[in-house]
Amino acid sequence: MRAGALLGRAARGVAALREPPPPAAPEAAAVLGALPVAAVVLDGEDRFRFANPAAELFFQLSAGSLRTLALRDLLPADHRLFALLAQVRAHDAPVSDHDLALESPRLRRFGVSAQGAPLPEIPGGVVLTLQDGSTAQMLDRQLNFRGAARGASAMAAMLAHEVKNPLSGIRGAAQLLEQGASEGDRELCQLIQDEADRIKNLVERMDMFSERPIERAAVNIHEVLDHVRRIALSGFAAHLKVHQEYDPSLPAVWGNRDQLVQILLNLVKNAAEAVDPRDGEIILATAYHHGVRIAVPGSLERVHLPLQVLVRDNGPGIPEAIRATLFEPFVTTKRGGQGLGLALVAKLVADLGGLVECDSRPGRTAFRLSMPAPPPTSRRADTGATA
Repeated sequence: MRAGALLGRAARGVAALREPPPPAAPEAAAVLGALPVAAVVLDGEDRFRFANPAAELFFQLSAGSLRTLALRDLLPADHRLFALLAQVRAHDAPVSDHDLALESPRLRRFGVSAQGAPLPEIPGGVVLTLQDGSTAQMLDRQLNFRGAARGASAMAAMLAHEVKNPLSGIRGAAQLLEQGASEGDRELCQLIQDEADRIKNLVERMDMFSERPIERAAVNIHEVLDHVRRIALSGFAAHLKVHQEYDPSLPAVWGNRDQLVQILLNLVKNAAEAVDPRDGEIILATAYHHGVRIAVPGSLERVHLPLQVLVRDNGPGIPEAIRATLFEPFVTTKRGGQGLGLALVAKLVADLGGLVECDSRPGRTAFRLSMPAPPPTSRRADTGATA
């Protein structure tokens, strides 16, 4: 049976899913709520009547907030999605569209597949499912990056052995030459030493990509965020406002505390360097999205990543030209930057079994970590943010 027909049959018991819902609504809501893709019910005026948990994650709005809105509040009136809805109503049949860009001041999703099915119980009603391909593509890129990182690790080990020792000899020789050199030659000797030190530091930074055993445990992410916030406010972000928006009921993260500190310090430092010193703001936020599971490309494995950690700033945004390669080594917009900070973040997050995504536009850049919860048999850390 076609997917559209299945979706239509599953939705027919939903009726309007009004507030308060009719007797059949809880069962139908459970069916739609169990779908791994975003599913919403729209009435004849394209107002939201129902949204499942995946739709709340997709739109970054609660179901209650969505029920106060219409689709036109989130997308321009000439968007292709409205044409899809018109076809569903005109032909009274399922209609699909793919590779949609849902972009507006309130929404930013790319590579979206949409399918609409008629819901006769509501005049003009449509059940709409939306599947975002960008997250799967990001996970695919990060899995590919992990493979590339292993190659970089082998290269780093080779460089450490084959380059650092000769560099020490070159630097030592330059120091000896400097003692009996003229003033002009001493400047050249110092230049040789400085460049030798720079190459040595670069090789050592590359060595951070090497594979090392990771000890994981239940970690209170709010304590980690508070620690990072204190470091930031006492140093590189002393001139900025750093706000907290924590979900106090958030369970522990399954990870490594030291690596989580390193990841979040990198992200907060990048945000601090990006914003205007006069009115810059950084927001540290957490949230729990029940049932969020991501299919690993090329396998049957599904990764459960319900814990969300957000680092958001009000800076100018990341240039569109580098967004697709943002987490690759040597990609940077900083003058004099080496482009290894975000590459290291991506590797560390992947090593912990998580996913990092970036959503950026002028005035708002958000890095979102999706992390696993501890397995049931593990010892859980305390939950909640500290004061």
